[in-house]
Amino acid sequence: MMDGARTPQTPPVLILLGPPGAGKGTQARMLEKEFGLVQLSTGDLLRAAVAAGSDAGQAAKAVMEAGGLVSDDIVLAILRDRLAAGDCAKGVILDGFPRTTAQAEALDEMLAEAGQRINAAILLEVDDVKMVVRIAGRFTCRACGEGYHDTFKAPKVADTCDCCGAQAMNRRADDNPKTVMSRLDAYHEQTAPLIAYYTDKGVLRRVDAMQEIAAIQGAIGALARTVVA
Repeated sequence: MMDGARTPQTPPVLILLGPPGAGKGTQARMLEKEFGLVQLSTGDLLRAAVAAGSDAGQAAKAVMEAGGLVSDDIVLAILRDRLAAGDCAKGVILDGFPRTTAQAEALDEMLAEAGQRINAAILLEVDDVKMVVRIAGRFTCRACGEGYHDTFKAPKVADTCDCCGAQAMNRRADDNPKTVMSRLDAYHEQTAPLIAYYTDKGVLRRVDAMQEIAAIQGAIGALARTVVA
């Protein structure tokens, strides 16, 4: 059993690590469906907390309205509240947090207070050159958010969503080769310490994210089954 194994009483906590475009969102949705886990992304958590008007949400709103960066303490407070919700009883997948070793250490302390821990930090490994091609060709349906790609997943009918039939597609302005490479460089610089941190904890698991989506899903699913009851 992996070092991050848990007792049945504690909901598992998984982390997905990987650069923009590695497929974290896609794989998180598949984990939600297969295992009943809940994906928690920092951006969604902040927006929900602000909308709900919780103490931490109000603190975050004040910072954001002032143009500042929300502190780790506020993010952790929001995360603590969210983990206590009933739908997280089967476990969660963290996406976008932690981003630094300081955040990882603080997260470990917060989880320990609730008798939890990080059970697996799953690293989606990519080839930077191929990632530039992958990201630069992606686009989404404006109506339902379904994702597509010029090369790997084109709609069956050009400019028409396979899922909802809408004919409005959206491409991010920053999904161009130069910007993508810059983002990848920043990711590697930022994430390298986290890789070392979770390796030392014995919970880092690596998955080749340049495979087909189904193969990646199978690999991640196999890892998840070792920690999800």
